[in-house]
Parts: sequence; C-alpha cells; structure tokens
Amino acid sequence: MTTIDRDHATAKLRAEELRARIEDANYRYYVLNEPTISDAEYDALMRELREIEARYPDLLTPDSPTQRVGGQAAGGFKTVRHRVPMLSLGNAFSYEEVRAWYQRALRLANTEKLDLVCELKIDGLAIALTYENGHLTLGATRGDGVVGEDVTHNIRTIRSVPLRVKNGIPPRFEVRGECYMSRSGFEQLNAQRAAAGERVFANPRNAAAGSLRQLDPSITASRPLDTFMYQIGWIEGGEMPATHWEALELLKRWGFRVNPNVRHVDGIEEAIAYCEEWGPKRETLDYDIDGIVIKINSLAVQEELGFVGREPRWAIAYKYPPVDATTRLLDIGINVGRTGTLNPYAILEPVRVSGALISLATLHNEDYIRRRDIRIGDVVFVRRAGEVIPQVIGPVVAMRTGNEREFRMPDRCPECGTPVVRPPGEVRVYCPNRNCPAQAFRLLTHFASRDAMDIKGLGEALAQQLLDANLVQDPGDLYSLTLEQLAGLERMGEKSARNVLDEIERSKQRPYPNVLFALGIRHVGLETATLLAEHFPGIDDLMRADESSLTAIPSIGPSVAQSIEAWFQDERNRAFVEKLRRAGVRLSGGPAHQQGPLSGTTWVLTGALESMTRGEAQERLRALGARTADNVTRATSHVVVGADPGSKLDRARKLGIPTLDEATFLKVLADPSVLATIKPAG
Repeated sequence: MTTIDRDHATAKLRAEELRARIEDANYRYYVLNEPTISDAEYDALMRELREIEARYPDLLTPDSPTQRVGGQAAGGFKTVRHRVPMLSLGNAFSYEEVRAWYQRALRLANTEKLDLVCELKIDGLAIALTYENGHLTLGATRGDGVVGEDVTHNIRTIRSVPLRVKNGIPPRFEVRGECYMSRSGFEQLNAQRAAAGERVFANPRNAAAGSLRQLDPSITASRPLDTFMYQIGWIEGGEMPATHWEALELLKRWGFRVNPNVRHVDGIEEAIAYCEEWGPKRETLDYDIDGIVIKINSLAVQEELGFVGREPRWAIAYKYPPVDATTRLLDIGINVGRTGTLNPYAILEPVRVSGALISLATLHNEDYIRRRDIRIGDVVFVRRAGEVIPQVIGPVVAMRTGNEREFRMPDRCPECGTPVVRPPGEVRVYCPNRNCPAQAFRLLTHFASRDAMDIKGLGEALAQQLLDANLVQDPGDLYSLTLEQLAGLERMGEKSARNVLDEIERSKQRPYPNVLFALGIRHVGLETATLLAEHFPGIDDLMRADESSLTAIPSIGPSVAQSIEAWFQDERNRAFVEKLRRAGVRLSGGPAHQQGPLSGTTWVLTGALESMTRGEAQERLRALGARTADNVTRATSHVVVGADPGSKLDRARKLGIPTLDEATFLKVLADPSVLATIKPAG
C-alpha cells in the first residue's frame, strides 16, 4: 500500500469517527436535550470533518453532517404521492364530542373498552420522512394528504432530523411528524427581519411553513426549525409494532425526537383529564399547541375502524377554546380591498395571544364597530379566531376614561381621494375608482394567492414593484413579463426572476374554478366560482350570461348576478380575460365533488365562528360531501350562524331556511347522522 493509499484510508476512518461523534452530539443536544460537549468542541469536530472532505472529495457522503447547511437552490418542488395518505383529523370542541367519538369507536370495534394515547397537538407543518437502509432519502410535506412536495434538501438542514438511523431498523420505512418553530426562535427571527427592514411573520406556524418551503436550503438552514415525530407511516421488510405506544417507543430507540409529554391512558375519562391538565399549562411551553390528539392505541383496531371521508375513525383532535387577551386600541386604520371595499382594522398596543404577538386585528366593517360600541382609545378584548386571525371582540367598558373617540368611516378613499359609496342593503363602503392604486395592488396579490393562481414568490413586495415600474396594469400582464424585466427589479436577480417566471408559467394549468376566483369579481368567492364553473363550463358561456340565467343557478342571487354581469360587460375586464386566453390560461372545465353523508345539501356560513375559520368549516363540509356557497338562496339547505351574522341570516329567515348555531353545527360535523334528529333554530 502506498503512502497516498494509507493517508486516504486513515482519513476515511477518521471521517467515519467524526461523523459518529457529531451525530451523537446532535442526538444528545437536539433530541435528548442533554448536551455532552461544548459548542467549541462541536465546531472543532465539524471543521476537521470539512477539511477531510475537502481534501478527499470521494469521502463526502450525502448524509454527512456537513451537508445539513447550504446546497444549491432548487428551481421548484417536485410532487410526491404518499404511499399511505396523510389524512386530516376530525376535531372536537367539547368533552361531550370527545366522549361521543369514543362511544362510536367502541360500538364499531365491538368492545367495551379501548386504551388510548394522548399527544400535544403541535401547531406546525406535517412532514413524512422516508429512510432506506438507514439513510434519509425523502422528506415531504403533507400537501393535500395524497400528494405533497419533496423538500428533502430543506429537511436535511433541521438538526433534530437524523440523516441516518440504526438500532435494528427495517430496510425501508417512513416516519411522520410535525415541523415547527419555537416561540423563542420565532421572536428572534422576527427581530432579525425587522432590523433588516424585512416583513415579519404573523405567527410561529406561518414562519415554520414559509421556512420549510424555501427554494434555497441555506435559507431554511438559517431558520430555527425543529421536529417532533409521532407516527410510523409504513414499514417495508419488517413488521409494524402492535400498538401506537410501542411505535413511539420504537421511534425513540431509532433516534427520533418524540414529544416527552405523550401519555398512555386507560379509557376516555383519563384522556379528558389529560386535556384538562394541559389547558392551563400550554402557555408554559416554548412552542404552540392548539389542542390534544387522542388515538386508539391498538394498530389492529385502527385498521379495523378505518376512515370516514378524509378523517380516521381511530383518532380525534380536541381543540382548546380560543384565548382572549386585553390591550389598548390605539387607532383604527383603513385598507382598500381588491374590489374597492374600505376595511377597518385595529392598531393595537402589542399583546401576546395564544403564543403570537398581536399588534393588528380585524374589525370586519363599520356596522360591527357600531354594534360593539368599539371606540379608539378603548381597552379591548382580542382573540385569535380559529387560532389564526386576530379579531377585536369588544371593549372593556368599565375601563373607559372619557377620552375615547367614536370611529367614523372616511367619506373619501384614503388611497386615491375618490368619494366613497355604500350600495343599498350592504354593510361595506366602496371606493368606485377602478384606477385606485390600492385596488390594483390588492387584485394583483389576490390573483397570485394560493386559492387563486397560486404563484409562489409573487408576494406584496414584488407586486408593488411591478406596479411601480409600470410593468403590470392588470394581472393578465404577468404572462408577458420577461426575464430581463424581472431581473432588473430591486433585490431580484436572475435566479429569483427565473423562479417567478416558472411559477407564472405553471399557473396556466390552474383549474378553471380557481381562475374564475382569481379574476376578483365582487361577491364571487371560491365557492361561487366553483358553482359558476359547474353551470358555465367555459368562460365564453359565462361572459354571455345575463342576470336571469345567472339567478337560475341555485345559490346565485340578484346582487351576485348583477355583479358578475357588470364585470364581464366592462371592456377593461374583457381585455384582461383576453390576455389570459392568449397566454394559454385554462378557461374551461368543471370541478369534481366528493361524495359523503351530506351529499345533496348546500350550506352557507355567516358570522364569525370561534372554533375554526370559515375556510376550515367549508373544507369540513366538503369532505362530508356537502356543497358550500357564498350566498343564501332558495336552494340553500342550511345556514350556519356565528357571532355577528350579516344580512345572510335575515335572508335565511325570510326564506324559511333552517339555521344552526355553532354548537349544533359542530355536532353535525362530528356525526352527520344526527342532522336528522336536530331541530334547527329558525
């Protein structure tokens, strides 16, 4: 053996030793929270390993600890079809619903008792990790549960994720868990972004999701992401454990980070006691939880119970009620929406609510402010509706000093100075100026949003740049942008510009209902757009439709029909549509509908729900086979009434359509069969 060969062999052995020591240090620090070496010692080991790999490139392996940080920026994310679907959990918002779920499980399993496992419901992003021969080969997001995105390069940067595992592992297996950002890490990240003049994240969950979906892995590596693993998805070349509890123990032995607060309980009352225990304790954690997940322990029983719709019968998530906080309302601002609506919002003295620092909150509309008698200078109650959207609930009247001021909606648009209008029968005030710069900005960001054309990378900052540079008059101009134009904008560069252009090109294949929603027609949400696509399978048919043919559609009323007809009669809008047609955007095709126990019914929601957002409620209904609509008509089956309902409630009462309060609605979601036994209000 030559000297060179001996040196290479020595370096190989040393590299293996260094990797083993670094992996052990990572495991003890990030998983066990029991560090055994100092930061300086860790850095010295990493430095030596990098030097060996630089001297002998053939010794560099994909699972080396040096490969966690950096790497090449991706041009986009590939899709991944999950071998076993990652389906969503059903929610319970009371202990009665939890007990009802347990009793159904007992009945279906034909047994008198089931032991359970309780876990904290981490507020993060679901991920699935595939290992082959001990090496991490794939990291994917949940996506829609069936198809996710390949984020392997970004997953590799998270230090609590082992790049290779041992200890009696099967040849191939998948583990599932939650990627999240701690509260302390979130605050540190936002402080850094604010100091750099960058936009801050709204909450830790949004920050985690945005960080994991970066095209450049080095950006993900700079973010304080962490994981808890909670399930074995599948095993190939080995046997699944008999119980979920054994699976969690197995994950720990393999070196994965499992939440230390999981508990094996004997029956539903012990599970409820666990929920009660963690309600007041959740604010002591350094990460957000929004509830407790309760799972049947036996995997054989899990398989026997199966799924209903897109939810497992063998698990349920108990959701904690929203947390209120008090703070002072410093002022009321106005933003102008894409259709010209003037939307009031609260400017608050910053306050922490459910783990997020809140300084802005919604006030819905002028009538909401009047009914609640909310005044500038009031101490107010603030809540995160559905644990996401902050809203002002009302004033603390007893703390008034007499210096509070009543709010008055401006009589002119704050953006362009045009006199505002309030159409008869509507609660909204509008700026009628189609050339209002705020409307152009909102329409462009709406067009690029996830439920519309889903153009990733086209956020508020880039939208404003495009408008300021006069590169875009309406969203149809996006499809004429060139690489040179985009790359010439501030803080873009050729690589970022190319990524945005790729996203714009990809958006041409968005489903027709999403394209209709993206147009930004007043009163046409995604539900109405889906309904229109069913009845007018091509946009030319819709453009020719008049009010009478539109109102013939169930759930389309006169005001919506008039808005649609007027929009397509405007020459500027028709020119906008023609730009989309020339670009090759999909302008025809209908939606697919899922069958379920609520098939054949049409639901409308009005007012604010406390237990979930309106979008979540609509998704739950659609998963059960129901149709959802934006407006109340004679074809509406049921109307769900939340806090501060609008004119939809009056319309439902006038037409004699059954209405359900939130508590009744939650019972229906938990068990649709009870709908036949419920006597709705109204």
